[in-house]
Amino acid sequence: MTEPSAAAPEVLSGIRVLDCSIAMAGPFAAQRLGDLGADVIKVEPTTGEWQRHAAAGGATGNRINVSFLSLNRNKRSIAVDLKSPEGKEILYDLVKSSDVFLQNYRPGVAARLGVDYETLREINPSIVYVSISGYGEDGPYRNRPGQDLLLQAMSGAMLSSGSAGEPPTPAGQYLVDAVTASTAFEGVLAALFHRERTGQGQLVSVNMLDAITTLQMQELSVFTVGKVAQKRGHQPHAHVYIRAPYGTFSTSDGYIVLAMPELHTLGEVLGEDSFLGLDTETDSWALRDEIFAKTAARLVTDTSAHWLSALGEAGIWAGPVYDYQDLVDDEQIAHNGTFIEYEHPTEGLIKTPGFPYKLSETPARIDRGAPLTGEHTREILGELGLDAARVDALLGAGVVASESASAPAAVGEPA
Repeated sequence: MTEPSAAAPEVLSGIRVLDCSIAMAGPFAAQRLGDLGADVIKVEPTTGEWQRHAAAGGATGNRINVSFLSLNRNKRSIAVDLKSPEGKEILYDLVKSSDVFLQNYRPGVAARLGVDYETLREINPSIVYVSISGYGEDGPYRNRPGQDLLLQAMSGAMLSSGSAGEPPTPAGQYLVDAVTASTAFEGVLAALFHRERTGQGQLVSVNMLDAITTLQMQELSVFTVGKVAQKRGHQPHAHVYIRAPYGTFSTSDGYIVLAMPELHTLGEVLGEDSFLGLDTETDSWALRDEIFAKTAARLVTDTSAHWLSALGEAGIWAGPVYDYQDLVDDEQIAHNGTFIEYEHPTEGLIKTPGFPYKLSETPARIDRGAPLTGEHTREILGELGLDAARVDALLGAGVVASESASAPAAVGEPA
């Protein structure tokens, strides 16, 4: 476990978050809050959240698959049937003592379950209620599936790279989910700051379509204000709004990336005399495909190490193309402490990306790994004042479930 300084409280200590979300965007946002010290209670069905049963890359883990493990650290789990009257009452009792409620149900589902903002703010007027959707809470697309690849395609971003006539290439990350999670995280912090000043809770609405659209602030402003249309060339240029050469190039033993060099200097390094008399600010646009093709033809003649050294010495922006092993092994990554390691009670030693921010006085830390389904059901119900006999009765009736890291499933648990 990473350790903060002895005198430093966690920045969100005392904040309780009810995480009723599934998949990536909502759980990732809630995990960020937990990393900063919030008490995040993951409220999941008695059979476990959907992501427990959908192993990305086939990485199943021991009792927790890697997908779920990566998005649910620093949380406690209570497994409860919200469709049952008793289960709903448990949630309402938790709402009374909570600061944030986060869900990414399909539009209309929260209201049908009786956990919409209007209902919960009657129970706790100071609640910060976060609703994440694919396209918005209403409107013509409200019922469309909010899936990452579909949103990437709709965002227009895919047509800002690659070559004309070739299918657009999606990002190699769950990009829309990730930026939506960050957007929700920002919204929660802003709403909590407002509540600190005024005592007022509020509804925070985030949708994936707006998140990926506003991420493209510069590109879309070039289009809407500058009136410059997206126009892909015949070479696989990396961004339509950046001058050539710009992109990924093959070398004799791998790949490098090259970004916006001054053409005369590039011509000298590559031995490409046709670049020497060109004007970087005009010809790099007018002759984009020609410049890209000639650069590619030169770079493939020698190794990545050779070109990175030569280009770097000339002050040209160039860099290696990493795979994940290269990234994990990188000396700057090691210096930054980007990856962290901790012991998980069922999954063993975990090495995973850590925190995207560094706070000098209130550092993020890991207090617990991702929970088993309902691992903390007994603990959380005890905090609500339920005695052991009552909890046993709820387990027996299937209203709640509880799974232990050191014991087989108990009565009422999923198999």
